[in-house]
Amino acid sequence: MTDTTWIDLALVSARPQAMGALLRYFRNLDTAEEAFQEACIRALKAWPKSGPPRDPAAWLIFVGRNSGIDKVRRQSRETALPPEELLSDLEDQESDLADRLDGSHYRDDILKLLFVCSNPVLPATQQIALALRIVSGLSVKQIARAFLVGEAAMEQRITRAKARVAAAGIEFETPDAADRSERLAAVATMIYLVFNEGYSAMNGPDSVSADLCEEAIRLARLLLRLFPSEPEMMGLTALLLLQHSRSRARFDADGGIILLDDQDRSLWKKPLITEALAMIDKAVRHRQPGPYQIQAAIAALHARATRPEETDWEEIDLLYQALERLQPSPVITLNRAVAVSKRDGPEVALALIEPLAEKLAGYFYFHGLKGALLKQAGRVREARVAFDRAIALATNAAEASHIRMQLDHLCKDECGNNVEEEKR
Repeated sequence: MTDTTWIDLALVSARPQAMGALLRYFRNLDTAEEAFQEACIRALKAWPKSGPPRDPAAWLIFVGRNSGIDKVRRQSRETALPPEELLSDLEDQESDLADRLDGSHYRDDILKLLFVCSNPVLPATQQIALALRIVSGLSVKQIARAFLVGEAAMEQRITRAKARVAAAGIEFETPDAADRSERLAAVATMIYLVFNEGYSAMNGPDSVSADLCEEAIRLARLLLRLFPSEPEMMGLTALLLLQHSRSRARFDADGGIILLDDQDRSLWKKPLITEALAMIDKAVRHRQPGPYQIQAAIAALHARATRPEETDWEEIDLLYQALERLQPSPVITLNRAVAVSKRDGPEVALALIEPLAEKLAGYFYFHGLKGALLKQAGRVREARVAFDRAIALATNAAEASHIRMQLDHLCKDECGNNVEEEKR
């Protein structure tokens, strides 16, 4: 660690707490963000000389609050902020503020910040972009690269999100107990969407999109620290850890997709798996099953299997059935069809997904799975049609390349069958 690395780590760690408190004080996202950025600039100047403050978040809140007030005062031609040398010596003020900002106060500030970013008035894409910018502190350039869009387009997306928050008159207050569970679910969904955005777009372990997965895990850990006894928060965090544990095995050297059964399981990250399995066991003891816990339990069954043939597909099917009851969705049924095909064969799985055709007509994975099942059943021509549709719906190069490979295999199979027929 370099002499200044600790400053970057401290600023990143303190950001959610400081931003939450500044948002509570100024009740404006832009003002809070500008105040925090000014505090960070002052920290970069002061901390290397004076050393780390007792509570970095309290220091940043104090300086950021004064900076924001100073901006208003300058606009009103009033008293300016004290000189830098006085601001850098904040021991007494910082201590007083740190004493007032106890754990519950921090928790409420961070929670309000997360609630603002995940408010249903915002479309999902704006929720994700706003959370990454405001809560995580990613630059517009970083977010744009992860979403594969231009910086200007991403800047507009974030600006529109802030404008929606302002126009909707969203309260910067902690919701009461009756609203909290619903809002917590919204925050969890937003974090899951951040992860899924990175997971779906990733085309290698070092992909820019991998940063979104890691950031989602950081946010999930943050939420779990706020609510350590919430089993669904445990389930969400465990699910993300288990999915991310396979990142190094999901792609070949050329960025091509490697399916779960073909992955080198020695590349799976064992520490993440161990942490997630312990978290799932703890969540189960609460006897309050929820969608994230069930999804995590499914991922855990894959993680516990040292070889593909050891996977407990019967249990996975039962878990998907439970998930269907809790959260009916054609996508869940589509995922369940994989387990059914492993246990009962491709024709049974095809019968299960056939009713989903209309609802999932524009969904890449529906046509990809249908093609794979038809191929397994020996229905080559139908498989080709499904794969052609899938490749037209591919959202990235890795998906398109994977389907092309399946089509190549079909061509080889057809050529081989034709040769055999000619011999006969």
